[in-house]
Amino acid sequence: MKGSTLWTAPEVNPINRKARSIPVLNVFNVYGRVFFFSWFAFMVAFWAWYTFPPLLTHTIKANLHLTPAQVANSNIVSLCATLMIRYIAGPACDRFGPRLVFAGLLLIGSIPLGLAPLVHNAQGLYVSRFFIGILGGSFVPSMVWATGFFDKNIVGTANALAGGWGNAGGGITYFIMPAVFDAFVGRGYSAGTAWRLTFIVPLIVTLATGVLMILLCPDTPTGKWSDRHLHAEQNLVSHGVVESPLNTTNGVVDVPGSITDKASSEATHPHESDQEKKMEDNAGYDHEAALSKDEMMVIAQGEVVKKPTAGMVLKILVSPQTLFHIVTYMCSFGAELAINSILSAFYVKNFPKTLGQTDAANWAAMFGFLNVITRPAGGFLSDTLYKSTNHNLWSKKILVVTLGCLTGMMLIIIGTVDPKDLPTMIGLIALMAVFLEAGNGANFSLIPHVHPYANGIVSGTTGAGGNLGGIIFSIIFRFVDGSTNYAKTFWIIGIIMIGLNLCLCWVAPLPRGQIGGH
Repeated sequence: MKGSTLWTAPEVNPINRKARSIPVLNVFNVYGRVFFFSWFAFMVAFWAWYTFPPLLTHTIKANLHLTPAQVANSNIVSLCATLMIRYIAGPACDRFGPRLVFAGLLLIGSIPLGLAPLVHNAQGLYVSRFFIGILGGSFVPSMVWATGFFDKNIVGTANALAGGWGNAGGGITYFIMPAVFDAFVGRGYSAGTAWRLTFIVPLIVTLATGVLMILLCPDTPTGKWSDRHLHAEQNLVSHGVVESPLNTTNGVVDVPGSITDKASSEATHPHESDQEKKMEDNAGYDHEAALSKDEMMVIAQGEVVKKPTAGMVLKILVSPQTLFHIVTYMCSFGAELAINSILSAFYVKNFPKTLGQTDAANWAAMFGFLNVITRPAGGFLSDTLYKSTNHNLWSKKILVVTLGCLTGMMLIIIGTVDPKDLPTMIGLIALMAVFLEAGNGANFSLIPHVHPYANGIVSGTTGAGGNLGGIIFSIIFRFVDGSTNYAKTFWIIGIIMIGLNLCLCWVAPLPRGQIGGH
């Protein structure tokens, strides 16, 4: 991969117009702009989603007179809404397009975020954190949107970068929230007032990001989400793959109407074709990738997202491949969510004389910030293995399982040692985070290959699985020895993680006979 690909217009797939490189540094190119919002908007959402934990250990807990059990309960409640939203967001992305779903979640989630300062007791905290959990569902459209703009050769890296840089919001919140709180206290506000004012910052950023996403970005590389099938058909004809408009009743491309219908519509409304031409110009289609006619037909048949039906959703949900991703992501991202909620408290418990609220939060932020490197590393390594093994998807799957088992081993070590020396604690947590977060990236490197015509459903159910794992592991943290024995919970989660990663490792990466995704 040349360094110039970081800013030049990318080579594109001739059928679906997906980019084959990531212009990370070029937001003027449509692919660079969509990539930017796919990670930045998720980072903002993650930050807003986790606004409470950095101040919950001391300030909010004291101000609302909370017990440790009530704090733990609020961590669990926060994940419940996200679980439901992620499950719903998947089919919604396939139906309405990920961009609108993404922006909608940010704007809707900003409502409970803005109301959070009105919380005055434990019950209010539960309600507030439940509805703020809507923002956590934005991970699904982030992944589906990135998948829709980047081709199979680079999609693992694109998803891992978007997810990893987005997950860094879990670290950013541990820096920003205490810093803003300290600034308000320094201006003379009481602790009870200062923590409430602190929520203004993520509220403004969340609203602005949602609005800009709607104004500045397209649904797909070819334009409107509703026209995605039509463009695939047009590109097949223009590249000589088929000599006449496709007969949609044969199931080549699932679309109401035909190319003939589209052509007559464009003749009646010439401004529409001008608009599409402008979209292509802005996208920077300098050159197309060289694909055979068979490859182009496979892409049109099996990789264009279809409108979800009840039967399709059920088929995807019971697929062993989908179950594999749900279970492994339940372990990796589920553990990340649960650990992120208690890590600051874990530091305070083990180092009560050396770490206060702000210092403990800063060290806990490291866990989230490592996502900037570790999750992309998992996706990049997955893509590299895929290319070096002649597109053998078993290489991607083996990587997911290996990283899951290594994470489990590290959790067992941390739980057994229960470090009372700060450098040891930091080193073990950091090493565990490398495997854990790289596993997240590797998982969503393989997902775009599985049932690509229903990527939203697969991504949504997998994302929901991550939250289910977060809930399960948070419940374990809640009930093990009065919700304060963090070390014991670490090794329990480690054992569970190794067992679950091995239970479905035998499943083939793709369903037998699947068209596309290879």
